Amino acid sequence: MRTSLRIIIRDEHSLTAAVLEATSFAKETGLSRVAAQQLATVTSELARNILKYAGRGQVELEALEHRGRKGVRLIVSDSGPGIEDIEQAMAEHYSTGGTLGLGLSGAKRMMDHFTITSQPGQGTRVEAVKWQ
Repeated sequence: MRTSLRIIIRDEHSLTAAVLEATSFAKETGLSRVAAQQLATVTSELARNILKYAGRGQVELEALEHRGRKGVRLIVSDSGPGIEDIEQAMAEHYSTGGTLGLGLSGAKRMMDHFTITSQPGQGTRVEAVKWQ
């Protein structure tokens, strides 16, 4: 069983590969079908944000186990323009890209742990964990 995985996001093909790998990795780690699907959805949303706002970045997956519980840590990072106001970006229906503005807030709701760190001009890093 793999314990970690890293995928460079640079185009639609790599985004699709990241989503498929996240699903497979989650199932290998022992997450349920629903939890694996939630992880894949969040991976898709965050990787799409890389393409839309930064152009290039990476997705990392790490298998976790704590007191018999299985989980997956997802780290998505880029060196793009960053997010000036994280609180505003996390608000329901806020969008700078002409979308419904449900991506980041929806991603947070699907995960058990979700944090964003960002510096304007230096990039963004999201760390999220899904437990079984």
